[in-house]
Amino acid sequence: MSPRENESELVARAIDGESAALEAVVNLVQDPIYRLALRMVLRPPDAEDATQEILVRVVTRLSSWQGEASLVTWAYRIGVNYLLNLRRTTPLEQMSFTFDRFSEDLANGTSPADYAGPDAELLAEEVRLSCTQAVLQCLERSERITYLLGEVFDLPSDQAAWILDTTPAAYRKRLERARRRIRAAMSAKCGLVNEAAACRCSRRIEVQIARGRLDRGHPVFATHPTSGAVREAERQMQELHDTAALLSSHPAYSAPRSRSEAVLTLARSGRFSLLATEPPAEVDPDAAGGCILQQPTTSAIVLQSSSTSPSTSSARMT
Repeated sequence: MSPRENESELVARAIDGESAALEAVVNLVQDPIYRLALRMVLRPPDAEDATQEILVRVVTRLSSWQGEASLVTWAYRIGVNYLLNLRRTTPLEQMSFTFDRFSEDLANGTSPADYAGPDAELLAEEVRLSCTQAVLQCLERSERITYLLGEVFDLPSDQAAWILDTTPAAYRKRLERARRRIRAAMSAKCGLVNEAAACRCSRRIEVQIARGRLDRGHPVFATHPTSGAVREAERQMQELHDTAALLSSHPAYSAPRSRSEAVLTLARSGRFSLLATEPPAEVDPDAAGGCILQQPTTSAIVLQSSSTSPSTSSARMT
């Protein structure tokens, strides 16, 4: 049986109310969706919120999946639509962060010598990961998501174009424009991309601590839980001096299981029907295992009380 046939069988079982199948679907897509959200929205708490919202949409729309793409690719399409239309702005979006400001920050944010304090290697890694998160914020959202799909997640152009609901030619044109802008910014200042450039991660540590951007006791990205996978780009990045390799060399971040469990708890409870209808209704946080599942404001999904008995159905998806 092919992977697509396996996914079709899994989805059919989930739609029929099999709890284990629904959990398998969520487990399959949650980490890829979280990584996409994290690279788009900058901060883990915001990425967690977005991931939970996207998982709600994935679960409630399972019956619309027709096998036109893999489940993960299909979930990316749902996630991209949500992330592009997200009302909440990231801190750097609020600042109208540009490549000029990014370059200025790198030029004025280094110390004369490498940091020699405790955990120097860990903190240098945190600076690298944070910086490559920040440079993506210089791209407006449509360019950012295009760059992520093509350069960071390495999707074929036909798949990425399908996710973005555009033509492969239009996608490739937008991707090349984003590549040029990112490459120009990183090559001018970043020593990991251009050995002649002045900026070094180890020389930014003191300044980042002084500016309140780096908590030496609680690095955000360098200590983030991962799935254990290691990207080839991460192993080769130091030798390649390549912008795309640098930006794609983040660890395989894993999504907090509390968010997927909140969605699964609602689906299993029997207290809610998963219906495509009009504006979202309030959801009892207790039904989500104590996690407040904030309802979408832009989708047609609503979680409503159901008369269906828990003993006869774990979830009803239409």
